[in-house]
Amino acid sequence: MSNKVNKNTLRAGTIVAGATLMLLLSSPAFALTRDDGDDPGPGLSVIETLGLFVAIPVGLYLLIAALVTVGGRSGKKQG
Repeated sequence: MSNKVNKNTLRAGTIVAGATLMLLLSSPAFALTRDDGDDPGPGLSVIETLGLFVAIPVGLYLLIAALVTVGGRSGKKQG
């Protein structure tokens, strides 16, 4: 029984160590160092950010929902 527990513990430890290593290797080590050709633009204001990431997706959702609803109502009447 203890041999099986040891195998499971070793397997879990290996997976955790591998995942931690992958996370460490993928972290941006030199994120503050500018590269050649790196030219970030000006930042977005709060209004621009809300418009881009909230208002436009909600508007598209409502537009698609309205088109689907209108398309469904214009079909054959059930009866």
